[in-house]
Amino acid sequence: RGSGSIFVNRPTAGARYDSDLRVGNHTIQLYSMATPNGQKVAIALEEMGIKYDAYKIDLTKGEQYSSGFVEINPNSNVPAIVDMKGPGNKVVRVFESGSILLYLARKFKKLIPPPNSVEEIECLNWLFLQMESSPVISQYNHFENQAPHRIPYAIHRYEVEVKRLLDVLNRRLEGREYIVADTLTLADIAWFPWVHALVDLAV
Repeated sequence: RGSGSIFVNRPTAGARYDSDLRVGNHTIQLYSMATPNGQKVAIALEEMGIKYDAYKIDLTKGEQYSSGFVEINPNSNVPAIVDMKGPGNKVVRVFESGSILLYLARKFKKLIPPPNSVEEIECLNWLFLQMESSPVISQYNHFENQAPHRIPYAIHRYEVEVKRLLDVLNRRLEGREYIVADTLTLADIAWFPWVHALVDLAV
């Protein structure tokens, strides 16, 4: 597991080694790391006041490719959760940060406006806009800070789009404290870690 081969991008999915996930005593099991997407779910759980067990999936060690983690997220990305008492009292997996946020909000009836309301629709608009924005921000960070060779075209392309997306968000927040209505919702939680990351990148 310590060899460099586990970190190499591959055109195939699936587990690269066998290892079970740890399981705690609470209903919600969170498997994550402090990436922006990982932070979203932890923040939501804390804001909801939900007890949960949290386990670090160390991306630098390739733990996202363990058989245990791939079983709950076939795409090998953090975060992922397991609800030990899901619909029908069955154990269910939930992966992709937006899907997890929506699942938790609907299960616990928190951080989301009333069902079928105008505010709920607006909340989902901004939630899914953020989900769409994440890859753009990630690509900017990759080409600006991680790529082995600087490619000015790629850096400029993603930097301009990131700034445009931030302008969309800034315009929405003019004269208001929260993105939707007058209270904290999934939309705010989804955007916060990514905007904070951009502050660190000095965009």
